[in-house]
Amino acid sequence: MLELVDDDGFTIGTAEKLWAHQQPGRLHRAFSVFLFDQQGRLLLQRRALGKYHSPGVWSNTCCGHPYPGEQPFVAAARRTAEELGAAPALLCEAGTVRYDLPDEASGLIEREWNHLFVGLVTADLVPDPDEIADTRFVTADELKALEAEKPFSAWFRTVFDAALPGIREITGRGW
Repeated sequence: MLELVDDDGFTIGTAEKLWAHQQPGRLHRAFSVFLFDQQGRLLLQRRALGKYHSPGVWSNTCCGHPYPGEQPFVAAARRTAEELGAAPALLCEAGTVRYDLPDEASGLIEREWNHLFVGLVTADLVPDPDEIADTRFVTADELKALEAEKPFSAWFRTVFDAALPGIREITGRGW
């Protein structure tokens, strides 16, 4: 179950996750996490092939949906640790972004009020294979090259661009 929200981000109910992602979609709360290593490289994940939504594509460090009533920050920290086997060493709020993005490959839609988080990871990763097929730390130039050659999640560029001010603050780099 996840939280449905109105156009101002206020909770208006709950819904089953798959149903909320089926056309025409229902606006719901989500989160996206961007973690960096001590060299300022972004940690990407390639989603597990067994996932019903956007399997096998590259995406941000972690994304998901808070449980109904769960604070987005708590959900982001929890899911990051569950998926990566490593908790963030630092995690900061980086704003919100609302979007409606169809995923042509699956026929699903992302209608999300997305809470953005940026931070650092210093521990060794132990990814959950049910969630993550691969991980990779990339520089800004390596990200551009990877985006040109590999499929990414429908939401990646939207949430990345919205998180850029927070990313620049954490990394101290031009991203």
